[in-house]
Amino acid sequence: MSFCSFLGGEVFKDHFQPGIYVCARCGHELFSSRAKYEHSSPWPAFTETLRGDSVAKREERPGALKVTCGKCGNGLGHEFLNDGPKRGQSRF
Repeated sequence: MSFCSFLGGEVFKDHFQPGIYVCARCGHELFSSRAKYEHSSPWPAFTETLRGDSVAKREERPGALKVTCGKCGNGLGHEFLNDGPKRGQSRF
């Protein structure tokens, strides 16, 4: 996953084809398109990772975890707790 801008530079935000999203650095499988949903942020939004080892997380601040690739440590953004489309779900 690459960094993007608020000016529409993220190519996967509105991409909803079936498939698996992988780390841009190492190809490690991160998210399934089944967990992807529309969100107002400029980045793609997912409710869950593909597997338990898909990402690594560490608390950055209350309610937000820093997320990296579970294989190579590439920065992927954040998990926002309780900010998903349904009550109790997270948003990646």
